[in-house]
Amino acid sequence: MRCCRPANPAAFTTDGPGWFPADAGRIFAGPVARLARDTGRAAVRGGRTEFTTRTKETVVALTAEQKKEILRTYGLHETDTGSPEAQVALLTKRIADLTEHLKVHKHDHHSRRGLLLLVGRRRRLLKYVAQIDVERYRSLIERLGLRR
Repeated sequence: MRCCRPANPAAFTTDGPGWFPADAGRIFAGPVARLARDTGRAAVRGGRTEFTTRTKETVVALTAEQKKEILRTYGLHETDTGSPEAQVALLTKRIADLTEHLKVHKHDHHSRRGLLLLVGRRRRLLKYVAQIDVERYRSLIERLGLRR
């Protein structure tokens, strides 16, 4: 009785993201392999198809250089970090990055909630800028390319 041991232990490999048959290219040929390849869940290495469980993607927040560049462009002066214009510009960049992330990861509801919070915060800051100076508001939304 063989129990749960494979008939040929050499048919399995431990290199890669998980335990996959060494002849995965033959076993998973056809529409399944094409779908996995097209969605980025498989890679062909050494003549065989290896399937991955996760994409190798790292999401990095705004780097210090990116923040400095945004603050230099939209701030009132060189070291300005607190003006509404600077804050709205930083939020706009974070919102754009998070929107791109959610296009790939449609079921990431935690990030979606974070996106909604950022959009609300930006909306309140823009409302504040519009109340104190309409010309600053119009200039800001034009420079950022917002549709308000």
